Amino acid sequence: MSMNISSSMDIENDFWNISLQGELDVSTADKLKEHLHSLADKKIIDMKINLTNLEYIDSTGLGVMIGILKKLKISDKEIYIINPKSNVKKIFTITGLDKIFKVEG
Repeated sequence: MSMNISSSMDIENDFWNISLQGELDVSTADKLKEHLHSLADKKIIDMKINLTNLEYIDSTGLGVMIGILKKLKISDKEIYIINPKSNVKKIFTITGLDKIFKVEG
């Protein structure tokens, strides 16, 4: 399966609003990595990643998110994980990443 990414900057509140749809795995992780790094290269601000329509995430996808979080943390910025489905949220909980990312919903 593929993954669709949409993003926009919330200028008023100063964060990137990113939505993922589909599956984030080894076949789609590079696409997300390039997208997130290009946003961070434009402006280092908090990222809110909406996972409402993300069906699946694997360790490669988590690795991409950890990588961009490290880049943001240098400037004291965060990644907020918004509305993950229960199976996706469970992955964040099992791996302990729910304590590193701000998971909401």
